[in-house]
Amino acid sequence: MPIPTNAPVPQRRLLRDDVYRSIRDAIVRGQLAPGEQLRDQELGAWLQVSRTPVREALQRLAQAGLVVAEPGRVTRVAPENPDAVVNARQIAAQLHALAMSLAFPRLNEDDVAEMEAANDRLATALSGSDIDAAIAADDAFHEVALSRSGNPLIPDHLEVVTATLRRTEYLHFDSVKGSASPEQHVEIITAVRTGDFDRAVELTRENWSTLAGHGTD
Repeated sequence: MPIPTNAPVPQRRLLRDDVYRSIRDAIVRGQLAPGEQLRDQELGAWLQVSRTPVREALQRLAQAGLVVAEPGRVTRVAPENPDAVVNARQIAAQLHALAMSLAFPRLNEDDVAEMEAANDRLATALSGSDIDAAIAADDAFHEVALSRSGNPLIPDHLEVVTATLRRTEYLHFDSVKGSASPEQHVEIITAVRTGDFDRAVELTRENWSTLAGHGTD
């Protein structure tokens, strides 16, 4: 039969993604702690959904390394894994460096001003020990290059590894809040302003290579 051209987006797909993000964020923020057992029925009641989207979300989270299924089909939040954090840092560093290399010729003064504003928010949040605001500001800083890179596949591939890194930051914020990330961001901004392509790319790579290193190495 002909495929309708005006068919609406299936709501089930939107629901599935919302359930995945809700459980993922609860794990990343430590609301669902490492080792905690995850029960389909309880998660479904919390999110007011059936077991099907919950099970689909848990499968995706298992692929991301945030959930583990034990013998007997018991599902738990994955314990911290220092090796996984190192691997995630390596991938994140390379992908963000790639985004900066693609975005660099397109960055304008408005983009730089947006990066500066996000970095100011990051410094304020770190000084006030506000981890939610700090991570949001850091995401906003790097989102400038991601969005200007013109490659939508980069954010898609970053989603999995970024969740691993952010969870480490939430679990060890007392160590991470002393990070030099705002100062590193200032150096990236300076490199962009002065047209130093190689330095901007390398500084971006270094920024993510050291992220979440506190308390895990």
